[in-house]
Formats: sequence, C-alpha cells, structure tokens
Amino acid sequence: MATAIRRTKAREVDYPTSDGRPMAETDHHRDLMTSTITTLGWHYKQRRRRVYVSGNLLVYYVPGNNRRRVSPDVFVVRGISTGERECYLVWEEKKCPEAVIEITSKSTQGEDQGKKLRLYRDTLKVQEYFLFDPHGDYLKPNLQGYRLEGGDYIPIEPVDGRLVSKVLGLHLEQVGKELRLYDPAAGRWLDTLDEVWQKAQRAEQAEGALQVEVAAREQAEANRTAAAVARQQAETERQAELGRRLSNGSTSS
Repeated sequence: MATAIRRTKAREVDYPTSDGRPMAETDHHRDLMTSTITTLGWHYKQRRRRVYVSGNLLVYYVPGNNRRRVSPDVFVVRGISTGERECYLVWEEKKCPEAVIEITSKSTQGEDQGKKLRLYRDTLKVQEYFLFDPHGDYLKPNLQGYRLEGGDYIPIEPVDGRLVSKVLGLHLEQVGKELRLYDPAAGRWLDTLDEVWQKAQRAEQAEGALQVEVAAREQAEANRTAAAVARQQAETERQAELGRRLSNGSTSS
C-alpha cells in the first residue's frame, strides 16, 4: 500500500494511508479481495449506481485521532462519490461503511471475530458484516454473515446455500475456495476477473477469426474479379483477332 499522508484542513493531523501491515495472508486471499472489489465496482458502474466500493483502505472514524482506524478487506458505501480516495474519513464522507467483507484466516480470526466485529457493530454501525474463510482454517461453514438488528449482529441464514445481502442487492455464495456474487435481478452470477479476462480473450480470438474470414472473402472476390477481367480481355482479343481475319479475307477477294 502507498505511504502518502492525508492532511485535513480543519485539523493539523496526518492520516497515513498505510499501517505497515501486509495486504493479505496469502496470494489467494489477496487475489480474492482484489477480485471482489473489482467485481462489485464494475457491477454498480454498469448499472450507473452511485456506490463507493473499496478495500484494504484505512478508514478513520474519530476526527483528530489517527490511531482510531480500521482497514476492511472489502467495504461498500451507497450514495457517495465513487472517486478515488487516499483514505476514508468518516466525518468528511458523513457515512460509515454499510457492508464489510473480511477474507479471513486462522491468523486473523481473533481480530475478525473480536475487535473488528465489535468495532463494526458498536461504533461504525456497519449494517452487514460477512466473513469468508477460503481455506477453511476455522470457519464452519466457510462463509458467514451478520446483519445489524437492534444494536446486535444477527446471523444471516442461508437461502439455497446463499447469503442474501440487502445492502449489496446481491447474494453471496462459496464455490470451492472462491466467493461468488449472484445478481437475483438479472438471474446470473457476476463475472469474476478471470472470467472477464477469458471472455476478452475469446472475443479477441473471435475477432481475429472474423478478420481472417473477411480477408479470405475479400481475396476470393478479388480473384473472381481478376478472373472476370481476364476472361473479358481474352474475349476482346478473340473478337479483335476474328475481325482481323475477316478483314484480311475480304482484302484477298
């Protein structure tokens, strides 16, 4: 993560954009976090919805205190600007994260189920909190969710193996070691980064094949045109030769 400093105008307080901690436990945790952020962001952008999606970004929630911060793996806030931020200052945005997804592991269990859960529930009032343990280190089931009701987190019960998120407008489901997002309105899964790349590759290959086919048709048409021109020229020469012979015959007579 970058190490720039965010300084507010109201107070001479530095809000670092890095806490010096590693981005994720493993490559898979990092890739899953990045893919989820990108997939959500692209989903809302396509629908022209004003939803800010980020993750691994420091969220400061007490003005003037740069020690009161948290860095969710993935978080979503509706109804605010989607522009890039160096860090997230709750008092400037006037909204706390509304949904948080933590890509958890046994090494982060204590924080994710303890300190962070209490912070999200009691201080930030995060409406929905999801935990996904892709390697099955400790969570059973691997995907769990909570919804804030009456000041407490109530477990979200799976429906057909999926967790319904009212904030995201999507369903979350574990597929192997992956976290998939289902759009009930469209009746389909949201494409992951890998699937977007694969589709782009197939589209590129199809475009290349189409260009080859078009070039072949154009060449065939050019060949037919050239053959027609050659036939016409041969016919013209034959007619000319026939005319010369007839003319020579008339002269001899």
